[in-house]
Amino acid sequence: CVTSDVCWAACWDTTVTQELLKEGFHRDLLVKVELGEDAGGCAVAARTHLPPGIYVDPYELATLQQQNLTKAVLIPDVTDVEAPEYLATALVLVLYLEVEPQCSHCFRAAVPVHARYHRPTEGSQHALVVLESPEVLFCCCHSHLAVECWEPAEVEAPCSAENLGPCQWHSTTHRPAQEQSMLEVPVGLREHSSLVCALTLLTTLLCASLILAATCRHRHFS
Repeated sequence: CVTSDVCWAACWDTTVTQELLKEGFHRDLLVKVELGEDAGGCAVAARTHLPPGIYVDPYELATLQQQNLTKAVLIPDVTDVEAPEYLATALVLVLYLEVEPQCSHCFRAAVPVHARYHRPTEGSQHALVVLESPEVLFCCCHSHLAVECWEPAEVEAPCSAENLGPCQWHSTTHRPAQEQSMLEVPVGLREHSSLVCALTLLTTLLCASLILAATCRHRHFS
């Protein structure tokens, strides 16, 4: 950079867009990063904190990586996919971005995410899951970017999805297209709990009766 003003201008030109695609409990998290200058030959990643209400399935992620459809690391890498929101813990997702073919300073990646079941509430049929804007990480052994714009990241992240050894990444203050993304998760109403319990009990008794009747009719006793 010729002057520090030019360096900071390039830094502030870094823009991050985060979107939750599709509807319902199963979504795609799309992250797009546009740097203020060319970053050819360098690695760019997005480090996102996933609250307990949303998770990435590690088995699904492993399948996608085997098919070379996405590159990401979950921290921790063991996740209870059956746990409801109130028994789950937060996760950190490091999503490695791919450069877009027609734009050497534009990067993007997507990964499937899933909402967890929440406790029933009173008066509202939806719970909000807030997903903060991700931290942009940058790693380049032969960086020609303005060093004044990048600072060492506070936490060392894996070098790549294939190499889980720690690398010294750098981060920058960026301009998010929006500060956070909102996911509305359908929840049950507490005032319906008696009705739900009654219907569940009746359904269970009906199914048990049908199974018992079928067994008696065909006399399949051991």
